[in-house]
Amino acid sequence: MKKLFVISGSSGVGKGTVIKEFLKKHPDFKLSVSCTTRTKREGEVHGVNYFFLTQEEFQNCIKNNEFLEWAEFSGNYYGTKKSFVEQCLENGDNIILEIDTKGALNVKKLMPDAVLIFIMPPSFEELEKRLRGRHTETEEAIQKRLASIKLEMENSKQFEHEVVNDTVDNAVKQLEMILLAGA
Repeated sequence: MKKLFVISGSSGVGKGTVIKEFLKKHPDFKLSVSCTTRTKREGEVHGVNYFFLTQEEFQNCIKNNEFLEWAEFSGNYYGTKKSFVEQCLENGDNIILEIDTKGALNVKKLMPDAVLIFIMPPSFEELEKRLRGRHTETEEAIQKRLASIKLEMENSKQFEHEVVNDTVDNAVKQLEMILLAGA
């Protein structure tokens, strides 16, 4: 049986970039595919980027307790199916799940062997600078994100590992030490 690694990090910390670079070097690890009710974007493929579900399908999965974790963001639902993760592990895949800290803690309750890793910014100030540097959100949206980041950092104290993303290369090296040792 292989391992489930759950990676969380605040918005703007670069967790997606770090995971993508890790997977380029370690194709034997698999990234979990989440379910969503949001509309498919151009170029996205069902079963590769997401499993695209209707609101009704998603609600039925919730009722039938099919998710390890799920959440609602901006009117859309996102979740990780237990059956998908279990099948990957049974197939001998080490699997990486990229979700928020609340979801990660839920996964840990259901799958105690899961390894929780939090991607940290070099500093809170640097993360705020990165968020503002995107120029994609209003001041109100940025303040809301910064408040949720503080909660995520508090939740991360329950994680086994912390990786500081000062540079992508350094963060990938730290991630390699954790994932390759735990695999």
